[in-house]
Amino acid sequence: MDKPVIIAVAGGSSSGKTTVVNKILKDLETFPIVVLKHDDYYKDQSDMSMEEREAVNYDHPFALDNDLFYEHLLQLISGKSIEKPTYDFVALTRALATEIIKPAKIIVLEGILVLEDDRIRQLADIKLFVEADDDLRFIRRLQRDTKERGRTIESVIHQYLTTVKPMHYAFVKPTKRYADIIIPNDYSHEVAVDLIHSKIISILNK
Repeated sequence: MDKPVIIAVAGGSSSGKTTVVNKILKDLETFPIVVLKHDDYYKDQSDMSMEEREAVNYDHPFALDNDLFYEHLLQLISGKSIEKPTYDFVALTRALATEIIKPAKIIVLEGILVLEDDRIRQLADIKLFVEADDDLRFIRRLQRDTKERGRTIESVIHQYLTTVKPMHYAFVKPTKRYADIIIPNDYSHEVAVDLIHSKIISILNK
């Protein structure tokens, strides 16, 4: 099996990474595609109390199991299927359910810190950073966490001010320098998407 095209998509929390990924992949449905969300690789915390889990800094690189993420990526590149973990954002630990992921021609890696680990950067053919206004990102996160993850407004605000915002500037935003393309998600980005499409097709045709 030829090496798949690996696209790493980073950016701040609620910057619109998933939206950008969907636009990029829209006209590539004829190719087998896999999307690996970095969030699914948060470390297992089943041995911790809920109070301890709530105190964890989930926006720090140490919260993620990058060794397993990297190992799984190598297995997919070599043509092997993986048993991917899933994460329960209500219980704040890994879910019991896993997901079998088969190798594909295009592998998308998505997460706020997906460009932070040098091993992962070295495997990526295309590295993207999605950028959005801080206020817009906070509003999106507030809406998502209260509607989808059962969080209170107060807890979302507290987490944003104590960990999300400072970690964004300490670890997430600095990875922008590794990106091949920076996509501002405050307005239309069709030109960037077209460029990425062309690059993907170019790599696939080699």
